[in-house]
Amino acid sequence: MQISEEIIRSLVEKALAETAAPGRGCGFEKQIDPSGVIGVRTATVPLEPFEGRSDVRLRDVATLEEAPRIGCGVMELSDGADFEWTLTYDEWDVVLEGRLEIRIDGRVVGGDAGDVIYIPRGSHIHFSTPQRAKFIYTVFPADW
Repeated sequence: MQISEEIIRSLVEKALAETAAPGRGCGFEKQIDPSGVIGVRTATVPLEPFEGRSDVRLRDVATLEEAPRIGCGVMELSDGADFEWTLTYDEWDVVLEGRLEIRIDGRVVGGDAGDVIYIPRGSHIHFSTPQRAKFIYTVFPADW
């Protein structure tokens, strides 16, 4: 049996389309339904150092093409991390593990696993943890 050039081209095009399909090739488990609904298995998301820091790691879980209005990702602070940040967006953080503390104007708002923290746009804060914290962040707008 001889395989035609047309069959080879069709197979290559199909393989390339599957590789480029939303959710594929992102390095973690993500399902994108044709309706636009996205599911992410957060335990599979590999985190990357943030601004060269080894004690702050994160990864966005959706692109602006997939979710143009609301951003989302996973962040982990370790080794008693503390870093300063000014938000140009509104943010909700859902603590998955450990304790997350938001320091602002000498006060602390903290949360443990299962807790939710809201940080309004324009806040100048310190993300910190006494030992370790892993949390999901959602931001609006996504294109900050």
